[in-house]
Amino acid sequence: MKRTLYLLLLALLPLSGTALDHPPASQPVGVDPRAGIAAHIPGAHPENLRPTAVPGIWELTRGAEVTYVTADGKYMFGGDLYKVASSGAMPNLSEARRREVRAHTLESLDESDMIVFGPKDARYTVTVFTDVDCQWCRRLHSQIPDYNRLGVRLRYAAWPRSGPASDSWIRAQVVWCAPDRGDAFSRAQPGQMLKGSVCNANPVQRQWKLGKDIGVRGTPSLVMPDGEIVNGYMQPKDLLKHLQRATAAR
Repeated sequence: MKRTLYLLLLALLPLSGTALDHPPASQPVGVDPRAGIAAHIPGAHPENLRPTAVPGIWELTRGAEVTYVTADGKYMFGGDLYKVASSGAMPNLSEARRREVRAHTLESLDESDMIVFGPKDARYTVTVFTDVDCQWCRRLHSQIPDYNRLGVRLRYAAWPRSGPASDSWIRAQVVWCAPDRGDAFSRAQPGQMLKGSVCNANPVQRQWKLGKDIGVRGTPSLVMPDGEIVNGYMQPKDLLKHLQRATAAR
């Protein structure tokens, strides 16, 4: 129903300007049309905009948030953009863009700031935004050997759900400041009190903000190699099947 409603609204939306890969008629030749659109939107930059397949509609991305704006920069709207194919398939172009942004963003993560379980040559690498005080994160962590045996490498980024200055936040900082983060994380998961201090150069704040930027809302959040987010725990065999299906689909 939501999909149908969105398509109907899109069809009824009055479009302004010409095709998105060309400037509007009033746009001087040689001037980037993105600059004129961005000027109407607080906090937007020209590089955040790109044309969609729909004439008169531009895509605006901020982090992994995708919204749409008319070519004159006067109207914005949310929702998912679907392409209606002759085969009857309706691929979600908005979700595809989110995944693209997430995958690119995660490429910039420095693994030396993460906690990694599994060999570098594993067939799959999944990024897990985790909380040291999360029950399902504990369940997942208890099965690390099973994931690894199936060829799935897990790398943890810190995402204390209760936010800055909470007990979980401080515990995450202690873990990420430990000389052996993997050992400290494994001991923290069952609720063990950790001895240690908070160092200045810990990545918890950066990873937490990055998680929010790409759409993490809870833990564990599993980010697949293609940028898809799966919210919640997945059994090792189920995760493997999910990864295999995604690989086959690509």
